[in-house]
Amino acid sequence: MERFLHLPFLATSFVLFCCFSFFAGHYDFGVLVSAQNSTVPVDVGVILHLRSLPGKRSRTSISMAIEDFYAVHSNYTTRVILHVKDSENEAIGAAAAAVAMLKDVQVKAIIGPMTSTEADFVIQIGNKTQVPVLSFSASSPSLSPAHTPFFVRTTTNDSSQVGAIAAVTQYFGWRQAVPVYEDSEYGAGIVPFLIDALQAVDARVPYRSVIPTEATSDELDKELYRLMTMQTRVFVVHMLPALGARLFRRAHQLGMMDDGYVWITTDGITDVLDLLDQRTVAEAMQGVIGVRPYVNRSEEIDDFTARFKRKFRQDNPTLEPTDPTVFQLWAYDTARAVAMAVEKAVSARTAFQSLQSGNNSTDLGRLGVSQTGPALLEAIMGTRFRGLAGEFQLVDGQLQSSAFEIVNVNGKSGRTIGFWIQGNGISRDLESTNDTGLRSVIWPGEPKGVPKGWEMPTNGKKLRIAVPVKHGFDQFVKVTTDPATDRTTVTGFCIDVFQAAMDSLPYAVPFEYIPFPNSSESYDNFVYQVKLKNFDAVVGDTTILANRSQFVEFTMPFTESGVSMIVPVEGDKSKNMWIFLEPLTIDLWLGSLAFFVFTGFVVWVIEHRENEEFAGKPLEQFGIIFYFAFSILVFSHKEKLQSNLTRFVVIIWVFVVLILTSSYTASLTSMLTVQQLQPTVTDVNQLLKSGASIGYQDGSFVAGMLRRMGFQEQKLKSYSTIEQYAEALSNGSANGGVDAFFDEIPYLRLVLSQYCDDFAMVGPTYKTDGFGFVFPRGSPLVSDISRAILNITEGERMTEIEKAWFGDPTSCPNQSNNLASSSLAFRSFGGLFLITGVVSVLALLIFLARFIYTEWDELQAAAGRQSSLWKKMVVLLKYYHDVNEPLPCPTLKRDDFAAIDIGEMNQHTQPGVGAALPHLVGSLSPVSISNHSRLSFTSPEEEMSSTEPSSP
Repeated sequence: MERFLHLPFLATSFVLFCCFSFFAGHYDFGVLVSAQNSTVPVDVGVILHLRSLPGKRSRTSISMAIEDFYAVHSNYTTRVILHVKDSENEAIGAAAAAVAMLKDVQVKAIIGPMTSTEADFVIQIGNKTQVPVLSFSASSPSLSPAHTPFFVRTTTNDSSQVGAIAAVTQYFGWRQAVPVYEDSEYGAGIVPFLIDALQAVDARVPYRSVIPTEATSDELDKELYRLMTMQTRVFVVHMLPALGARLFRRAHQLGMMDDGYVWITTDGITDVLDLLDQRTVAEAMQGVIGVRPYVNRSEEIDDFTARFKRKFRQDNPTLEPTDPTVFQLWAYDTARAVAMAVEKAVSARTAFQSLQSGNNSTDLGRLGVSQTGPALLEAIMGTRFRGLAGEFQLVDGQLQSSAFEIVNVNGKSGRTIGFWIQGNGISRDLESTNDTGLRSVIWPGEPKGVPKGWEMPTNGKKLRIAVPVKHGFDQFVKVTTDPATDRTTVTGFCIDVFQAAMDSLPYAVPFEYIPFPNSSESYDNFVYQVKLKNFDAVVGDTTILANRSQFVEFTMPFTESGVSMIVPVEGDKSKNMWIFLEPLTIDLWLGSLAFFVFTGFVVWVIEHRENEEFAGKPLEQFGIIFYFAFSILVFSHKEKLQSNLTRFVVIIWVFVVLILTSSYTASLTSMLTVQQLQPTVTDVNQLLKSGASIGYQDGSFVAGMLRRMGFQEQKLKSYSTIEQYAEALSNGSANGGVDAFFDEIPYLRLVLSQYCDDFAMVGPTYKTDGFGFVFPRGSPLVSDISRAILNITEGERMTEIEKAWFGDPTSCPNQSNNLASSSLAFRSFGGLFLITGVVSVLALLIFLARFIYTEWDELQAAAGRQSSLWKKMVVLLKYYHDVNEPLPCPTLKRDDFAAIDIGEMNQHTQPGVGAALPHLVGSLSPVSISNHSRLSFTSPEEEMSSTEPSSP
């Protein structure tokens, strides 16, 4: 009977056991709730792909983190209870698992899921319910914590590694790279950031290879064959490890892991190299370069590795344990961060608050809002500690990586060849940023040198090089067809330059020339054929223009640049009776005249008081000044100079006159004996005003330039050959020709080489960039051919090519000798005039200073009696000038006669005052005469008027 009494209890126990068994298959309680009443259990969900090896390994790592944390922090009042659910590797499965845990258990946080596609769904649910979702492996940049604030990325963003990839590309000088990524949220998220990083280092992305996540072998082969037919040989692989391993196996079988190929893998593959099939790594991935976040190998990691293997073997007895990857380290640190945040933010069990306006018809609509979510999120964001994977610090909801490790697959694993740090670039040693660069790299196929990053397509196609078919100027490009064999031959200056550049490349590029018959109609349309992919390049006399460079790419120019004009020249008709004035310009004539007068004036000033030849009446003195100055011109001056100052001035002036007369004679002789050639037009404005006809070359861009300059359409005429140029210029506008030709300088040089005596290049030069070869934008050939062109132009090879097609430039005299020589200008003799001017001024100043010093008292006395400044100046100048004039005959006053012995006077002269004066003057000394000359004498008239008439 008692047995039956126990039947209800046994039945109840059986039901509870079955329920426990059912939930045990879906949940992992990992850590049991402490029996002590003081601890608060906190439910945390974990979403993993439990049937995959990464999922099993991550589950072990998370459970170990919780156990290790509470083993150290046993005094904490909270305990994290893990509820693990399987996502079944589907986004819907991950979302269903999240809804189930939120509805049934009301978890306070969710760790996972593992992929970005799965995380995208779970994040939206967490954002709606305000439950933090922490993913240690969803790295796609498309999942942004800025848009979904309750999403926390505890791994690095994929965009953080694009800088390292771009740095590797720049280090080896690769100009193009093709991203190869899986068609998923994870694969596509990195592409925009990768393209921007590559373009920042001048590397283009000509193509993006998208691989389906469940691609078959045929689909993989089809895409790989497409990559083989392209020029680019640098591929950046970003996909999950399973698909990546299959891709490399197929690439190895198709021969794409041989010489010339470059493969770069992101951290999605590089982080798990040790977990991939070793046969795949050892055979198919040799030489691959990979980047991954750097994790310092420490004692804590070694201890964790040993315990992880034991724990994993216990949880999965049938699987062989391996070392944990960085994902397991991030999973460990994520669980630890959750436990730390829970202790700060969760103090008691709190239920979800139901949404009053929500749609309760579905499980998702019946979910409430977590009351502890915001506080727990804030605590997680503020958590910081030193974890297994490095410093755990969240910035803008994401884990930051300090450095990336660059590895090279060699053997069965990857060896470190360098590091990359944001702002510091690439270095061999992480501790020293001065040791820049990478260690030696083993490339696919083990070539001797670094792969150049591109090759000609392996489908046997040659480069289709378009060349223009010209009706003139065939020295640049000449296309001829043999009528017997119908074989086309392309020659010319541009062809020889291109061939020389291709021959100097370190690799062979097969190509063929294809004539383009309508090129002369419009070179813009001719160049645009490359944009339309009708040709792979254009080789010819194509000018580098800004509008053309918008859709094609040019090499370095290989000719002289600029647009100018040529006009006819004619003999100088200006030989007339006044030609003797033309050797000197007006300013030189006037300047010379001024210095002639000035020099004569200086000589007169210095010699006037001491030299009788420079004395006389004012008009005579002016004549002396001009005569002396200009007599020096023919060296016929006869005046004797007494002052050394004057002699020095005249010596310098004679030297200047000698140089001036010699130059004048040479210039005049040239004008009278050499045939002078003058251009008929020298200014563009002159052509515009006269309405002259203007010529240009067929198909040239110069026509548009002339229209923009203001020339009327009906005045523009196109021509093709050099002979047509010459004929049109000879006829002129009046006879149906043109008055000037506008064209690029290389063409004009060619015309002048044949008609150097008939035409001249005049006017301004309008800037252009010269001729260049045309390639599609981003072509890897552009940089190599440009470098080859520089080597050719700097050496003798370019001179040889020019001489072969344009002749010897010395065979035609320089036209500058035939054009009229410019007259001599004042500036040409400025130094001579400066010297003679300075010498003359110094001599004049020295003389005046000496004169003032010796005559100071007399000058002061003479000027002191005058009131105004002008009168003082007149008196002083008169005092200086009058020194050599004949003195007036003085008459003694009555008082003077009183002191003279009349008897003595009578013994010598007849009676009278006039007879006594000679004796008196003769008895005076020179000093007395000089002093008396400054006394107040009276003239005979004054004497007669001032005395009374004497008695008879």
